Amino acid sequence: MSDFVMPPIADGATLRPARLGDVPDISRLHARAFGPGRFARTAYRVREGAALVSPYCRVAITADGAMAAALRMTAVEIGGRPGALLLGPLAVAPELANLGFGRALIAQALAAARADGLALVLLVGDVPYYGRFGFTPVPHGHIILPGPVNPARLLGLALNEGALDQFSGLVTVRRSKQQEPTA
Repeated sequence: MSDFVMPPIADGATLRPARLGDVPDISRLHARAFGPGRFARTAYRVREGAALVSPYCRVAITADGAMAAALRMTAVEIGGRPGALLLGPLAVAPELANLGFGRALIAQALAAARADGLALVLLVGDVPYYGRFGFTPVPHGHIILPGPVNPARLLGLALNEGALDQFSGLVTVRRSKQQEPTA
């Protein structure tokens, strides 16, 4: 666990779970933040066919109703074992970067996942940013994504003691019986 402290966010901004109706605004924000090359990333491949919104996805809305930031959290299985999430993408409107929106969304989503008894959160990212939440590099070859990933950028956060040791193998989307795959 980390000693992360939730940053204050802009006056009048709202942090809340994402809803299906937010998807068009989230998609526009992703396009602005990441451009068209985002679809070639391995983490996007893992999420193909997953629901567009999970209970752990979060958005930040400014006082004037604009989408400030969005965080996607996708239920995954690792080696066929459920209980894990893939964090990302995290997108913040460029003009609102460094104001704490991304950090606040991550903190909320991790708290919700921990409260629901999930065991592990993975992401592809940078230790200097995500390390403040307690993410550390996953041992090389322990957990595998279906595509090229710099092993130093595959990070994990055990939400309960020893969770990382309980998971190994290929990461795939977790589908519930009721979940309809979406693009």
